[in-house]
Amino acid sequence: MGELIGYARVSTSEQDYALQVEHLEINGCTKIFYEKKSGKDTGRPELKKALEYLREGDKLVVYKIDRLARSTRDLQNIVHDLQEKGIGVAFIKEQIDFSTAAGKLMFTMLGAIAEFERDLINERTREGRERAKKLGKHLGRKGQDTKEIRRALKLFANREINGLSVNDIVKQTGVPRSTIYAKAKEINDKEMRPYAWGH
Repeated sequence: MGELIGYARVSTSEQDYALQVEHLEINGCTKIFYEKKSGKDTGRPELKKALEYLREGDKLVVYKIDRLARSTRDLQNIVHDLQEKGIGVAFIKEQIDFSTAAGKLMFTMLGAIAEFERDLINERTREGRERAKKLGKHLGRKGQDTKEIRRALKLFANREINGLSVNDIVKQTGVPRSTIYAKAKEINDKEMRPYAWGH
């Protein structure tokens, strides 16, 4: 019979390991690895140490599944790697022991669920891309109305006559100052009269 190795993880400094450790010790763990990291954090050094410490015939014991794995796929990968090395995995709260017949069946089901999750994600991603293509002209920042730009440029060109400031023109047309200046510069560069854009 191998050694029972415990793994306890808390997400934040406010939490403590007391409940997890109590259950791990009651269930016969002789050594416990402590991790203070978020489950989303890929860098879990203590888990890595625990996995490296385990030997064939040993069993990794964890209080709850979510203390060990970030997702069904993550759980499947960890359990699969350990099983290949002859190492068992058990979860106290869920009462799952992957080294038993029932646990092995559960592991097979987890594999199917993980594949189903992947297919769903891929399908949603594909559908999202197709929708984005169909609605392409409506995506992103809406372009300025060409008619309003022309009106703004005409007002800008005649501002000395009409007495409008650039701010007044922006308020009237909704065309940003930067657009007015940029378009006016383009026209000047081409040596065209700005008001010729009207009509």
